[in-house]
Order: sequence, then C-alpha cells, then structure tokens
Amino acid sequence: MLPLALTMGDPAGIGGELSLRAWHILRDTEHCFVVLDDPDRLAAMAGAIRCDVPIRVVADAAAAAETFRNALPVLPVRLAVPAVPGRPDKANARAVIESIERATALAVRGAVAGVVTNPINKAALYDAGFAYPGHTEFLAALTGAGGKQIMMLASPLLRVVPVTVHASLRASLAMLSTEMILVAARTAHAALRCDFGIARPRLAMAGLNPHAGEQGALGDEEGKIIAPALAALRADGIDVSGPWSPDTMFTAAARARYDVAICMYHDQALIPLKTLDMDHGVNVTLGLPIVRTSPDHGTAYDIAGQGVADPASLIAAIELAATLAERRAAALGSTT
Repeated sequence: MLPLALTMGDPAGIGGELSLRAWHILRDTEHCFVVLDDPDRLAAMAGAIRCDVPIRVVADAAAAAETFRNALPVLPVRLAVPAVPGRPDKANARAVIESIERATALAVRGAVAGVVTNPINKAALYDAGFAYPGHTEFLAALTGAGGKQIMMLASPLLRVVPVTVHASLRASLAMLSTEMILVAARTAHAALRCDFGIARPRLAMAGLNPHAGEQGALGDEEGKIIAPALAALRADGIDVSGPWSPDTMFTAAARARYDVAICMYHDQALIPLKTLDMDHGVNVTLGLPIVRTSPDHGTAYDIAGQGVADPASLIAAIELAATLAERRAAALGSTT
C-alpha cells in the first residue's frame, strides 16, 4: 500500500501536533503517511509538547514506507517565518498552499494513495492568492474536477452530504435546485458503492422546511424542488426515501434505515454529525479522481501549541483514506 500524504494545515493551528501524535499512535500499524511540512517546525513542536517523535526528511514519498516505523517522514515545505501557535501569519500562507498543491500532485500521479488535509484558515490565505471557499473547491480545481466535488461527512454513526455548502443560509436557499440535489445524491450513491463497498446504498432525503413543509403549509420547496429529484433518482433505480422531516431523521432508529442523509444546507448536515460523533467525524471529498479526507474540525487556535489537541479525528481521517484508497485500487484491478 502506498503512503498517504498529510498536508501542513495552518502552521499556527493544531495540525502539526496532530500529525506528530498520529505518527506516535500509528507507527506500528499499516497506516503509513508522509507529511508535507517544515521539518524544523515539527521538531520544535515535538519538543514543546513533549511528544517524542524523531523527524526524518525524505527525498520522495516512496521513502516514507521504509522510514515510517522509526521516524516521521517529511517532505520539506519551508515556512517564511517561524510559526507562533494561535497567531496566523499571512507570510506563511504560500507555504500552506504549496503543501496542498504538492500533496495533490503526488496523489494525481499515483505516488501516494491519497491526501489527508490538516485544517486551514481561509482568511489567512487570501493575501497569497487563495480564491476558493475551502479545501474542497481548491482540490477540485487542482485535479480538474471543478464543479463535480461533493462534501461528505462520515463517522461510524452517521454519513451526511450537504447539497449547498460554503454559503450563507440566505444564499443557500436561493441557489438550491433540483439539479444540485441530483448531482449530490448521484455522486454520493456512486461513492457508497465504489469507495464504501455498499452494494445497494439507501439514501434519505431531508426536507428543507420544518416538518418537511407540512404538505405545503410551511413551505413549498419540498414539492417544487425536492420531489422532482426524488422521482428522477427512483427512475434511476436508486433506493431513496423522503423528504424526511429534518427534526426526526437523525434519531438512532431513523439512522438505521439509511446509509447517507442528503441534506439541503451546511448546518442541517453538520450539526447532527458533530453532535453525534465529533471525535470520529471525517470530511471526505467525493467526485475527485483522488482520495481526500480531512478531520472534521478547525485550526483550534485557542489550544494550539499546548499539547492537548485530540488526534482522534485526524487518525479517523487517515484510516478512512487508507480504506477508500484500497477499495478504489481493488475496483480498478477488477476492471483491468
């Protein structure tokens, strides 16, 4: 199995210490990875948080496998100025972007099995020319999949796909369309079959309004926008139910009836996922030619550099990326 590539994330956030702790926990497992980061920063961080992690600079991703059990392999991406925990510096924005670009390039050419991205602060990157709403859109542009990317949040308890993502609630309601719902649902269905190994995925479609519109009394989007999508998906042979009342579809009994919830906007999807399983939630980008996952949390500037950040979500992201990459490789092998 090829190694995964971990990106730097915001150097003022918790990404570096999470990478260090993830190596410490996973070094004797099959989950090998190489970090695209500043080795001096990582070494200093390891000392500061008292995490005994030897750092080894490698020339390429292929060297990571033979290095991983004894030291954390690093492909150097040098910072412009020393990072100060909790204090993002626009001088280092170029290094953050470079880390993402290089990791993605490695995955595209097959040198790594996939990419796991540490959290970034988009506002801190704008001065360096970052013009994307988030990681998801940037990775889509880098891989030539612009417009095809779909965000899934996955944990052992729940999978959710928001149809509209990084937009205000007002803008999300204005842009929601039957076609957007179809793209999200079809992409999720294909990914569940190919990457997650579910032979016949069950999709649950959330309503937009309280009580799924109460038959039009509380809004007509369910009839005008969502119902046509449901009809088209069923015509495709997809097992989809709904529209579900959003306030009852995330109970334990309800979750047992579907494999993914297709939600109409960002918070409708992410609030239940993070409430149920914040520590093990993973952000998965569907619709890309590469595997990409990320921990489901932010930069956590308030605790950066203190050695208290929990690596559980990053470890879950690494483990899921490895599983998805293995399934993709097996699927490709079965078709050749």
